[in-house]
Amino acid sequence: MCVNYAPVQRQVLRDIFGVEPPPGEWKAEAWPDYAAPIIRANADGDREAVLGTFSMVPKGKIAPGVRYYPTANARMETIGKLSSFAKHWKAGQLCLIPATGFYEPNWEAGKAVRWKIGLPGGEPFAIAGLWRNWPDGAVSFTMPTLNADGHPLMRRFHKPGDEKRGVVILPRKVWDDWLACRDPEVARSFLRLFPAEAMVAEPAPVPPRVKTSAATGDLA
Repeated sequence: MCVNYAPVQRQVLRDIFGVEPPPGEWKAEAWPDYAAPIIRANADGDREAVLGTFSMVPKGKIAPGVRYYPTANARMETIGKLSSFAKHWKAGQLCLIPATGFYEPNWEAGKAVRWKIGLPGGEPFAIAGLWRNWPDGAVSFTMPTLNADGHPLMRRFHKPGDEKRGVVILPRKVWDDWLACRDPEVARSFLRLFPAEAMVAEPAPVPPRVKTSAATGDLA
């Protein structure tokens, strides 16, 4: 799973993704309930960037008395069944989540060590995402995840014995095809783990304000 990543900044949205940055500000790292830019298709089928909240159902949208359930990630095994995601998945509300890296805990030293995973040279990339609108005009989003027990790189992260999960890095050549897809079964065909040999990973400094995953308690 991924609950911490590095969104791209404004000029990268223009230069790499070909969109104008959305109004508003976002931080160098995103956690659940943080604002960050996503890219979706507008009514004309063109790319547009909007500012969304990382978590399909942000804490501020949860009704009083309803138990909190983490929704920054959506398991592909249940994305079409759980109420938090199913309606939007079936409607094809797909997006790109522009990033320069994401962070996971590596336990090979016997304790959680924060690692950054991305592409060689810090190349920006797009994580497959799912978005939704709210009645007040707000937008939120989630990252679909796949089982990564057999992935040479992603299986190195999270606590020993826990299931390994991975987000989907979309090759640039399919960005627009992903955004245009409205068939959930066809959308599944885009979702595969990126080749380990095309990725890089290394230990990363812990940010001043240490956060943990609400789902696992791991250092994220």
